[in-house]
Amino acid sequence: MKKIGRIIILVLIGAAVIGTFYFLWQKSRPVITEYELVSPKEDSVEVKTVATGKVEPRDEVLIKPQMSGIISELLKEAGQMIKEGEIIARIKVIPEMVQLNSAESRVRVAEINLQQISSTFKRDEELFNQGVVAREDYELSQANSRKAKEELENAQDALEIIREGISKRSTASSTTQVRSTINGMLLDIPIKVGNSVIQSNTFNDGTTIASVADMNNMIFRGKVDETEVGRIHEGMSIKLTVGAMESRAFDALLEYVAPKGVEENGAVMFEIKAAVNIPEDAFIRAGYSANAEIVLKQAAGVMTVPESTVEFSGDSAFVQLMKQEKPEQVFEKHPVKVGLSDGIKIEVLEGLAYEDKIRGAIIDPKKK
Repeated sequence: MKKIGRIIILVLIGAAVIGTFYFLWQKSRPVITEYELVSPKEDSVEVKTVATGKVEPRDEVLIKPQMSGIISELLKEAGQMIKEGEIIARIKVIPEMVQLNSAESRVRVAEINLQQISSTFKRDEELFNQGVVAREDYELSQANSRKAKEELENAQDALEIIREGISKRSTASSTTQVRSTINGMLLDIPIKVGNSVIQSNTFNDGTTIASVADMNNMIFRGKVDETEVGRIHEGMSIKLTVGAMESRAFDALLEYVAPKGVEENGAVMFEIKAAVNIPEDAFIRAGYSANAEIVLKQAAGVMTVPESTVEFSGDSAFVQLMKQEKPEQVFEKHPVKVGLSDGIKIEVLEGLAYEDKIRGAIIDPKKK
């Protein structure tokens, strides 16, 4: 039994020694690095810049009231289409006591004046019919009576306007009715029934009742860095990607590049605007975030190779051109003339043919 145990121990020691020698022999063998082989191919190269921004209506109109008061009724909701002249809200006027008292006094004075002039006109009319008063005096008395009636009506209208914000003779042009000034969609109604509003005047911008815009006329408003702004100009085509619409792309046309930049976080940014072409089956909401891809340079149908295969030394460019594939890969440093690059692939102007093979990335031995 002891003899069998000794034999087993000797066998294990021998196996360990042989395994160690085999491991050291494997480590001492030279490692042969194998590379992927890449051939030039015909492709297009585009140099792009991306501007971030948002899509918004070209013209958004803020509707302001023409008189102060309290919102008594809202007739529209955000999201509804509206035509020019349609009523959005009605305002209840809160009169000032001084103005109200003055208007009431003016009405009473006008009534007293009309009463007196009417009595005088009746006497003059009777005397004129009897031939006692001349026609000139009669016509003068008649005109005074008409003036007194008109003055009373004006005083009553002024009182109604102060009390109600509207008079019977000016219902159509009432300032208590807030109307849309353009055709479009109601984007927002920030006020509610019962809110106090201030009229728009020389000294005050006024309370915004609603904002209205034409949603068929949209623009992209974004910013580009000063390093890119020199390479863009009005009239360039833009590919607009809206993330909220499952990254759907739209065509746009650059129509404005700001002549002056604004510093943001240490970088000078220039504003751009582009007209967006919206298909009939798409509805873009105001304020959607979007990315604009602007093609700065383009080369179509040219010879390209992966930029990672090109080595640069000063103003020169080189590739490792394959001279032998088996039994071992052999490469030779070969000069090439390169052109446009998009960071992934680069244009080759001279130095290669489509049948050539150049060195690519190292092949991982574990993936063989």
